[in-house]
Amino acid sequence: MSNASYSLLLKQVEALIESESDYIANTANISSLIYHGMERVNWVGFYFLRDDELVLGPFNGQPACTRIPVGKGVCGTAFASNKSMLVKDVHEFPGHIACDAASESEVVVPFKTATVSGVFDIDSPERARFTASEKEFFEAVVALLLKKL
Repeated sequence: MSNASYSLLLKQVEALIESESDYIANTANISSLIYHGMERVNWVGFYFLRDDELVLGPFNGQPACTRIPVGKGVCGTAFASNKSMLVKDVHEFPGHIACDAASESEVVVPFKTATVSGVFDIDSPERARFTASEKEFFEAVVALLLKKL
């Protein structure tokens, strides 16, 4: 996708969540928009912190793991370190949790607020599918969401 395409997608995210305050509704719409708006992705969704686990939230794609321990797998590691992760080959990530065996690469963006915390997770069936620019795009999506949390 071109930078203009990502810019348009970001504007669509902003428009979708502008008048809605419920984070479940917003994360559901964001997941759907990104899933249908990007090529070569097979899973897009959110996990939310509940006690010491990330619990499955709104998503698009195949059924997924419902609970991921903080510090485990790409999602749990990204959340524990509070740093976005771009993984070019999930099979080389120590402790990767294979929720969808078709996934080959992944980007995870953590977020933490006083009321809602979790991760935004995007998977692809292609190795090295995501670029640093796309990771920044996903971080911008989360930044828009955080304005509503």
